[in-house]
Amino acid sequence: MAPNQVAGEIMSFFTRNNFTVSDRGEVVTFEGTMVPSRGQAALLTFCTCISLGSVGLVLSIAVPEGGNNWFWLMTLSPLAGVYYWTKASRKEEIKVKMILSDDGNVSEILVRGDDVQVEQMRKELKFSEKGMIYVKGIFET
Repeated sequence: MAPNQVAGEIMSFFTRNNFTVSDRGEVVTFEGTMVPSRGQAALLTFCTCISLGSVGLVLSIAVPEGGNNWFWLMTLSPLAGVYYWTKASRKEEIKVKMILSDDGNVSEILVRGDDVQVEQMRKELKFSEKGMIYVKGIFET
């Protein structure tokens, strides 16, 4: 592929995912903010509720003087979701460097950053890792 086409696809991918270019040069740096997910906050709250319910069951058996009052610990589970929601946003920085071959085509693209974003870029732009061959899964069409 031509370097301009590859660079345009990479730029388009990161722009769609709310990243901006913070530094241009031999290595292009993209910066973006990862925001918390409502689904993850809800899952964390649910799992914490189940866990505290289990703790309440064990404590009601181990310390019978407390009776069923140990299950009131489950009311603390929304605090896990609130904690996640306030602490989950973070700045991400992804660095991309294109290495050209002698004939002017792109031979390698070096990407350093968040594993999830790099993997998503690899899948969406249909890039493969160096030395790897892509094999379709049984559920892919």
